[in-house]
Amino acid sequence: MKFPCRLDKFISNLAEIPRTHAKAAIKKKRVTVNGEVTRQLDKQVTEQDEIMLDGEVITYQGLRYIMLNKPEGYVCANSDDLHDTVLDLLDEPNMSELHIAGRLDIDTTGLVLISNDGQWTHQITSPKKQKYKTYLAEIAQPLEDADIESLETGVQLHGERELTLPAKVEVIAPYQIRLHIVEGKYHQVKRMLAAVGNKVVTLHREAVAGIALDDDLAPGEYRFLTEQEVTSVL
Repeated sequence: MKFPCRLDKFISNLAEIPRTHAKAAIKKKRVTVNGEVTRQLDKQVTEQDEIMLDGEVITYQGLRYIMLNKPEGYVCANSDDLHDTVLDLLDEPNMSELHIAGRLDIDTTGLVLISNDGQWTHQITSPKKQKYKTYLAEIAQPLEDADIESLETGVQLHGERELTLPAKVEVIAPYQIRLHIVEGKYHQVKRMLAAVGNKVVTLHREAVAGIALDDDLAPGEYRFLTEQEVTSVL
């Protein structure tokens, strides 16, 4: 949320109610700003102002940066009619403010970063920033040297005009590789392996932009990033 902002927007976002309900509450004198009742919908407020709705303080939580160990079966979306989302795993206030910095498929596990800082997530997700995402992949068959060269040069994905940006490939074992990519196209790792005639069996994201998944986090658990982790991507 950018400040200053409209009072009705502040209440809607942080009280997690529709904007129409926020406007109605203001008009009915249920809202105070720094102790004074106001009916001004577009009144400009900041994070320093004390906003109360029905006598309860609405608190701005500030910028938040969260690391989550995503389990299988969850989708990276704010809401979904068919599946649980990664946000369902969080127990935090003002959830509507949060967004996901780089999505994972429903069957992919590992590091998901969540924040309410749009400029910060842009640093991570924009291919122009050249921030690597690191994946551990179990594959159906060993890679040939020519396959590795193709992946590290750029491959043609089905339905795409441009080649992928160069990746980095580490062969850990015949059926296990570590792949570092700077893009985040739909199903990209799976499509890259398919482009060289292979198949991903399991996929786990280990790191994003140098932020590594905390080994102490069990699947479904999360923690806030340290200040050093936050600033490391800038």
